[in-house]
Amino acid sequence: MKIDIWSDVVCPFCWLGKRHLERALETFPHRDEVEVVWHSFQLDPTAPAVSDETTPRMLARKYGISLEQAQANQERLEQQAAAVGLEYHLATTPVTNTFDAHRLLHLAAAEGDVDRVMERFYRGYFTENLAVGDHGVLVRLATEAGLDGSRVREVLAGDEFADAVHADEQQARAYGARGVPFFVLGGVLGVSGAQPVEVFEQALRQAWETTRSLPTVQEEDAATCSTAGGC
Repeated sequence: MKIDIWSDVVCPFCWLGKRHLERALETFPHRDEVEVVWHSFQLDPTAPAVSDETTPRMLARKYGISLEQAQANQERLEQQAAAVGLEYHLATTPVTNTFDAHRLLHLAAAEGDVDRVMERFYRGYFTENLAVGDHGVLVRLATEAGLDGSRVREVLAGDEFADAVHADEQQARAYGARGVPFFVLGGVLGVSGAQPVEVFEQALRQAWETTRSLPTVQEEDAATCSTAGGC
C-alpha cells in the first residue's frame, strides 16, 4: 500500500504529523508492505530565500494578532512536538523560501535517502533555525544527509526538478488540499493535518482493508482468465 504525503519543510505540523504516522506504522502488521512517497507543497511560494523576519512576527502580521498571541501559539506547538521527541525553537525560525529545498528532496528520492534528507532539513530549520532557502545552508544540510555535494550544487545552479515540484503542487490542488500535512493512504483515504497516532492507526487499517476488498462489476457470462482454471 502506498502512502502519499504532501508537506513543507517549514511546516511545524508536517514534522509532527510525520512522527505520528511513523509511530502508527510501528504497530501496523503490514508495515513491510507500505511505501511512503513524499510530495512537495509550498506554504508561501513568495517568501524570500533569506529574511530577517521571524515566523511569529510573520504570523502576527498575517493573521492580525498580537506578537504575544503568536508566540503563545508557537509555545503550545513546541510542547506538542517535545512530547514525541522533537526539538522546536519556533520563536526564532526565519521566514524563508522552500522551493529549492523541495527540488533537493526530489533529488534525494531519485539518488539518495529522501527520509534522511527531509529529517535533516526539518532539524536544520526547527531546531537550528537555519534558513533553508539559502543555497549554502542547503548544500551543507543535504551533504550531511548523504547527498553528493557536486550533484546538490548542480541542481541548485539550474532548474532541475522544478517541474516535479510544480506537478506535486498541482496534484495537491486536484485533491482539494489547502494545507499540509496531507496524507493519501492507498489512493482511497485522505487524512489532513497532524492527527493523533490513534487516528493514523485507524486510517491505516481502514485503507488496508479497502484496498484489499475493492468492489468489482462483473457480468455473469463475462469472459475471464482465472488462476484455477486458466482461460
